[in-house]
Amino acid sequence: MADSSKIVLDDKNNGEEIEIDPSVLEVIMGIAAEKVDGVAEMHGDVKSGINRVLGREDRGRGVSVNIDDEHNLIADVYVSIEAGKNVPEIAIDLQKTLKQQVLQMTDLTLSEINVHVTGLEFPDDDNEDGSGTSKLFSDIDEKGKNESTRES
Repeated sequence: MADSSKIVLDDKNNGEEIEIDPSVLEVIMGIAAEKVDGVAEMHGDVKSGINRVLGREDRGRGVSVNIDDEHNLIADVYVSIEAGKNVPEIAIDLQKTLKQQVLQMTDLTLSEINVHVTGLEFPDDDNEDGSGTSKLFSDIDEKGKNESTRES
């Protein structure tokens, strides 16, 4: 009898069952998510924090996969986005990329991918005066000024 927390696939070639642990999907999605443009960092749970302190790499960090009562696969992804990027576009790209990677590698379809934006990463300050982050905000300020002066 298969464990209810495992994902069971029927191998059509020989009638056998293949079990996939949800943590395998978490690793697949964690690696794929890091490659999506605009994703700055994946955020993990307590287990990920402990692995980081112990010097272990946690490739599934920031991804959680659950199976609901109807055997649907639901993923929650926790990310920081690069400042100045379009958050909805990155979230949609992230969802598409993760669905494609899981389907390609396992023939499984994710029913739902919930993207949780938990942080915003600013560019490194290249200069001592902090002009990296200040430049981002000055660009935003200039856009606001230009729009407000047009209305008057």
